[in-house]
Amino acid sequence: MSILYLLIPLGVVLMAIAIGVFIWTVRSGQYEDLEGPAYRILMDDDDPMIPRRPHDENKTPGEN
Repeated sequence: MSILYLLIPLGVVLMAIAIGVFIWTVRSGQYEDLEGPAYRILMDDDDPMIPRRPHDENKTPGEN
């Protein structure tokens, strides 16, 4: 029974920390744009992923 004198205040302190962290994330804008990152992966990039060397630009893919 005496362990409750330790566990209840410890639980209250942990809950207060969790609520404080949640309020901090809301105020700092962590939940502003939830759909943007999901759609960003679908957007096509115009830049090639593998950079070409300058002397290879005039060759077609089958040439050596």
